[in-house]
Amino acid sequence: MSIAEIARATRMPASSVERIEADQFDELPGEVFVRGFLKSYAQAVGVPADDVLARYTASRRVAWVTPLPMPTASRPARGRRVGVAIAFVLLLILFTLALSIVLKPRGNDMPQELSQGGAPAIANESTTAHA
Repeated sequence: MSIAEIARATRMPASSVERIEADQFDELPGEVFVRGFLKSYAQAVGVPADDVLARYTASRRVAWVTPLPMPTASRPARGRRVGVAIAFVLLLILFTLALSIVLKPRGNDMPQELSQGGAPAIANESTTAHA
């Protein structure tokens, strides 16, 4: 089979088929894709896919790396308490500010007796009533 025929049968790019035939696996997208390509390639040419994948695995030098344990960043409890206290104070200030904005008296909403313009009128009425 030609490279074009294998590419059509496997639905792989012709460049990937060429790299497989040249054993240039490092130039293919990734390990998962290489295994998928090899399986499709083996099925297209009539070779057992398990044999091809076993040979590929045996030919690759896989370095087993033991991951190092991640150091846990343990902050002292005192530092955490200070952060919580600061956050609490900031939230309290924001809550107080929001509450003062919501409950702020407005000139039109106040009764006339409590507004600045209504106080002298009451005083004038009481003085004229006594006279």
